[in-house]
Amino acid sequence: MTCVNNILVVLDADKQQQKALNRALHLARIASAKLTLLLSIYDFSYEMTTMLAADERNSMRDNLINDRKVWVHDLLDAYNTRGLEIEVKVVWHNRPFEAIIETAIAGKHDIIVKATHHHEGLSTLLFTPTDWHLLRKAPCLVLLVKEHDWPEHGKVLAAIHTTAEHEHHHDLNTRITEQALRFAQCLHSDVHLVNAYPGAPVAIAAEIPEFDIGDYRDTIAENHRQALAEHGAKHQIDAAQQHVREGLPEQVIPELAEELDAELVVLGTIGRTGLSAALLGNTAEHVIERLNCDLLAVKPVGFKSPVKV
Repeated sequence: MTCVNNILVVLDADKQQQKALNRALHLARIASAKLTLLLSIYDFSYEMTTMLAADERNSMRDNLINDRKVWVHDLLDAYNTRGLEIEVKVVWHNRPFEAIIETAIAGKHDIIVKATHHHEGLSTLLFTPTDWHLLRKAPCLVLLVKEHDWPEHGKVLAAIHTTAEHEHHHDLNTRITEQALRFAQCLHSDVHLVNAYPGAPVAIAAEIPEFDIGDYRDTIAENHRQALAEHGAKHQIDAAQQHVREGLPEQVIPELAEELDAELVVLGTIGRTGLSAALLGNTAEHVIERLNCDLLAVKPVGFKSPVKV
């Protein structure tokens, strides 16, 4: 069982150090996977050339594409690529996330590997970064790469929601855990499970004097522990590697990942779009900002990307 077979690597057009490429080469070697290196480019000065003849505009665009292809091949000279199957694609597109998803769909890639960077300020609400679009809309696994190493015998942390009522949540829990186990097998690492649960409702306790916060908290915690134990048993994950914590997922998951010195966090992401996505985001988007390691985002069963090829 391999974790991936067909990797799409998103290159940074303005960086010499390519975190995603480093990670993808490592993954390709241990999984015997093939690689496609993708660079999406667009020069907005091209919009100012509408007075030129069509063949002149096309020549300008083609020259830019060819220059960047040379840059990618020069970049590869610094890496050991012996024995690896690698294809280079440079595409002309003014919306990078669409270029990435279209390429992933057309090439039947099972994972997109992209470096991620910290996003600050109001721009994250009004102008959604490319990696947020990928978390919401990519049809395959998305691996967002940070600085943390991938040592052997490390830890992979799978974040699940054990007490969800809907069947699609249970299916997503299974998919998250299975992907965590696959990557852990490739990385010779151990899988840990984490489940965050909400704190006691203090407002209710203030209004109802007989409401016992301690009993309520203990009951909720025990329900989550039992549910996580059942899930862990199905996947042969030891009780010592199961963690139930009170708090919001975007707080609990990064804190535990740092405690464990995890190399990878695996969680599910729902393809929320529209105003709710712009204002609220989802758990994966909040978590990735706080993580010090890589994040692997898993989509629900039957997810279809809104981006069309």
